[in-house]
Amino acid sequence: MSEAPRTVVHMMIPTRELLDFEEAWPRWSGRKDEAIRARFDVTPARYFQILHRTIDTPEALAERPLLVHRLRRRRDAAMQEQRRRAG
Repeated sequence: MSEAPRTVVHMMIPTRELLDFEEAWPRWSGRKDEAIRARFDVTPARYFQILHRTIDTPEALAERPLLVHRLRRRRDAAMQEQRRRAG
């Protein structure tokens, strides 16, 4: 008898906790990857997916407007650079 495939459900990271973490770790580094895994128990890729969704919410903007605007600018610049490289 074969086992049913496992489904991994990641916790949702509360907005304030996510923004606190980003404020404490403003730049990407290998150490930040380790801290993401240790604190949130998610991969860095999943963390950044959650972060990018979160910074588009009114709750995040109300919580830390300057940080959210900076993160949005950084994300948008990275996306624009990817599009430029893709042709």
